[in-house]
Amino acid sequence: MARTNEISDGVYLISTDNYRLNSGLIVGADKAMVIDTGAGPRQGAEVLRAVRRITELPLVVVNTHAHFDRFMGNAVFEADGTTDFWAHPRAARAIELYGDLQRSYLEVLEPEMAHAQGPNTHLVLPRRFLPGDGTRASFTRVELGERAVTLFYLGLAHTDSDVLVGVDDVLFCGDLVEQGSDPAFDDAYPESWVSTLNDLAGLDRYRVFVPGHGVPVEQSFITRMASTMQNAIEVIQAATQGEDAKPTTAAMYKLPYSGGSTRILLDRMDWLEKQENRGKGLSTVQFDDAPTGLTGPITIGKAF
Repeated sequence: MARTNEISDGVYLISTDNYRLNSGLIVGADKAMVIDTGAGPRQGAEVLRAVRRITELPLVVVNTHAHFDRFMGNAVFEADGTTDFWAHPRAARAIELYGDLQRSYLEVLEPEMAHAQGPNTHLVLPRRFLPGDGTRASFTRVELGERAVTLFYLGLAHTDSDVLVGVDDVLFCGDLVEQGSDPAFDDAYPESWVSTLNDLAGLDRYRVFVPGHGVPVEQSFITRMASTMQNAIEVIQAATQGEDAKPTTAAMYKLPYSGGSTRILLDRMDWLEKQENRGKGLSTVQFDDAPTGLTGPITIGKAF
């Protein structure tokens, strides 16, 4: 059963066990907003039941990025009458291109979704987008009736399409912020992620930051997360760049991440550098193209 915690007046954290997922609910006078719908009809229904215990208002949905646990519950909400699904335009494009490939991750916990069998197992794509071409920071406001919610994008980080959702002094961060486990670097842009975290920590308006997994944190946590990631990147760069660089293993690094996460970070940084050397890296890629060539393995269904 989903656990619901009111963290501000009319603003709720909804936690479900599968994938340690955090969803959110913001209640206005005319509508309510749900942030992230889960990994399929089972988890989506669990989130929806938690929402309906609080409000019967029409719903608006935000998918914070294009990973399976954020959008594969959308069909449950569509069946409940939701028509407005918001995301970054790059996330919507990734879901359209790769969403079906991510079904392979769900064999155990969402078998119906894994095989596209049964009700509410089709993909529902976001059709409402933040403005701009996605190459720079952007924001928009969504009116819920006597309450406005700000959706904004600060830059490359956990993915190329991380949307934050702010209301009052609460900010839902998706997987841009990770508490209780290592950051997921598979699809990440590590150096840009540090910059985005520092920008996030500078948003003085917000007091409570809700991560995609784990418990809510304060601004100081964001600063520490950025510093830790920056230090890890510098250690890796010092060891792997230059004429004397030799093949390395994750165990050789004394980083504050697990061996598995360190290996993923090493591989991602190495791959991004190789793409840059081939003239296909961040300095040349056009993110309005799909796919960009920099899309990571979780999004394209090849992580496991």
